[in-house]
Amino acid sequence: FKLTEQGEVIFARYGNRTLAQRHVESVAAATLLQSAPSVEKTNTETTQKFWGMAEKLNTASHERYLDLLNTEDFTPWFSTVTPLTEVGLLPIGSRPAKRGLGAKSLDDLRTIPWIFSWSQARINLAAWYGLGTACEQLGDLDQLKAAYQEWPFFRTFIDNIEMSIAKTDQRIAKMYLHLGDRDDLSKKVFTEMQLTRKWVLAIVGDEWPLQRRRVLGCAVRVRNPYVDALSIAQVRALREVRMNQDEMAEEKKAEYMSLILSTVTGVSAGLQNTG
Repeated sequence: FKLTEQGEVIFARYGNRTLAQRHVESVAAATLLQSAPSVEKTNTETTQKFWGMAEKLNTASHERYLDLLNTEDFTPWFSTVTPLTEVGLLPIGSRPAKRGLGAKSLDDLRTIPWIFSWSQARINLAAWYGLGTACEQLGDLDQLKAAYQEWPFFRTFIDNIEMSIAKTDQRIAKMYLHLGDRDDLSKKVFTEMQLTRKWVLAIVGDEWPLQRRRVLGCAVRVRNPYVDALSIAQVRALREVRMNQDEMAEEKKAEYMSLILSTVTGVSAGLQNTG
């Protein structure tokens, strides 16, 4: 039995003996349960039953995702509206955030900084973008609900997206996207965000994200106000750096950079799953 963990979560999961034991027990139980004959039978049957639906969702969402990424000048816009450059300055991870000296295309970016930067902007785009359009094109809420109830894989998939949506904040996200001055890209992001939120809540039967997840939902709602304060401080500092970088004294720039890096760490700790 072997576990592979990201370096940044080792202390959170194993720094306390009781938490470490609980985590290992949970992972072991999930592994054993997954390999049980009855669960394997359920997974196989429901996968076959809903495979056609899943293929349609995959095709539609992938096309929608590529439509955003292939928009002209998307990469520089992404680097402007998220703290991608600043994340690369943090002493975390075993690899640099970008390949080479600059991110001129998405091929220059590594996976974790891509997801991490979107979470810092309180958008979590990589987790959900395209699903709303895919569900809209499928147009069969009853089938989606049935898949959620019967297919363990799909249920976990939707639950994870609902959690990601719960950690987004459209008000704060607008402040970040405003840094880029691209109304067309901002409109694509917010249209898809609202569409995905509508369909996910309809599938799980909630009025708001994590309504039925009493422990997780409560934890996210308690943490969010503190994370919001850090996010607002971060985006205001980013705005100053982006707008006045050429005229700003090095000492002042260093002060803003220190603030940004501190908030990046704080937002990451508050959101928990950040890439």
